Amino acid sequence: MEKIPSFTIDHIRLLRGVYVSRQDVVGGEVVTTFDVRMKEPNREPALSPSAIHTMEHLVATFLRNHPVWASRIVYWGPMGCLTGNYLIVKGDVSSREIVPLLCEAFAFVASFEGEVPGATARDCGNYLLMNLPEAQWEARKYLNEVLENIAAENLNYPE
Repeated sequence: MEKIPSFTIDHIRLLRGVYVSRQDVVGGEVVTTFDVRMKEPNREPALSPSAIHTMEHLVATFLRNHPVWASRIVYWGPMGCLTGNYLIVKGDVSSREIVPLLCEAFAFVASFEGEVPGATARDCGNYLLMNLPEAQWEARKYLNEVLENIAAENLNYPE
């Protein structure tokens, strides 16, 4: 069996950043999948399940309610390796073009107060797996250290 493209990326050299993982044509429209990499794979601890789950609820809610981007958001969710998230949007969008939206989303998480949307037994399959303070800390760290000062090596996969 052939490796899928995401397993051909050199994870040993992969940095935290925002990468176009793939682009597909669905129903005649381009759909862009972003690799929103919050941790350096195999070199720093992964995100905790409770932090990334909390971020999933907050960022998905933020994006699907965004005044400009809501109609273009297809999906936001965690990577199985817990080193980041996938964002899928309608349209041919570059990594650099999506960074301002991600800055807004991670600032939202970092400053969020109140009940996490959908964090009830009725609304979520594992509602107790939440940690808002840790999600806020991780969001702030990624925003300050990566998104606000993004460089070319954080926007393009290593060769």
